[in-house]
Order: sequence, then structure tokens, then C-alpha cells
Amino acid sequence: MRRVSRAINRVLLGATGVVLLGAGGLVLLGGLGLPAKWHLHLPAHWPWSRPDDVLLSAHQRTRWTGQGWWWPVVIAALAVFVLLMLWWLLSQLRRHRVNEILVDSGDGEGATLRGRALEGVLAAESESLEGVDRAGVLLTGRRSEPRVRALLALAPHADPETVVRRLSDEAVAHARRSAGLDRLPADVRLRAVKHRPERVS
Repeated sequence: MRRVSRAINRVLLGATGVVLLGAGGLVLLGGLGLPAKWHLHLPAHWPWSRPDDVLLSAHQRTRWTGQGWWWPVVIAALAVFVLLMLWWLLSQLRRHRVNEILVDSGDGEGATLRGRALEGVLAAESESLEGVDRAGVLLTGRRSEPRVRALLALAPHADPETVVRRLSDEAVAHARRSAGLDRLPADVRLRAVKHRPERVS
């Protein structure tokens, strides 16, 4: 499913790039008056053949503006378009989660391990460390080379250096060995837990 999603994403990006490149080339061609300079014999209906050409005539631009439904439809369509583009942009910027990890089973066939299962084990073992109040773990990277992104909420008495060392030596090391990985890099972010002051009477 993820491969299909990636293929669709690449096709959409490629098609969008081709359309934008073609439109930009047409605008540049007409804006600089290149058809006349290069003596290109373009069809009579060809758009943007001269610098003073426009995409839409005044009649075409104002044809529906007198209708009551026109502006609400235009605004709604543009709003939907902007939201879709923002969603697409955010989906490109965020790091992709690893759904499964390739495990060397030793028989030449290999096996897969669910990424969420390993995340759950890592989070549980991280929370069991002294000084860790809560832990969130996310696997990124590739199936054959996953990476760990961990966010640890530390208790007030916790020693950050000790917590990070134990996380590397225990939780991450256990996960690396159980998954049969040669290496399992980890990016760890720490934040202090803020407790509400309690009133004592």
C-alpha cells in the first residue's frame, strides 16, 4: 500500500511539474515576443503569441460576475484548493513513519516486524527507566535502516545524562538486537515535566 501511495505521489508531482513548466514556457514565449522574433508560424488560436496577449478576454473574465452564485463558488473552490495544497505540502515535509522493519531470520527468507509493535516496546521500556515520566517513540527512515525518534518527559529529579545513556545501552540496544539490526540510530529530545503547584493547608 505504501509503495502504491509513493508511486501515486510521484506521478502527481511529475504531472504538476510538467503542467507548470509548460504553462511557464508558453507565458515566457509570448511575453518575450519570441514567436515573431524566431519567425514561428503558430496557429491562429495559439495563446500568448505576442507580449500584449492575455489568457482571457474581458468578456470571458466578466461573463459570470453578475450572477449571484459566481463569487461564492470561486471563493469556495479557491479555499478547497489552498487547503489541499497545504495538506500536500505538509505530507511532503513530515518524515515518513516506518510501518514494518526487515528482520534477518537467518534462513535466507527474512521476516518483517511491525513498526508500531517495536515503537510500543521501546516506549514502554523507556518509561520504565528511572526519571522518565512519559515517553513517545517514532520509527522513521527505511525498512532496512530504521531510525528512532524519542521524546522523553523527565521528572524533576532526573539526571538527563544518565537517562540518555541508559536509553542507549538498554532500550535501544535491546530493540536493535531483537530486530537483528546492525545499527539503530536514535534522536532523543528531552523536556521537563511541569507539575501544577498544590495548595497545602
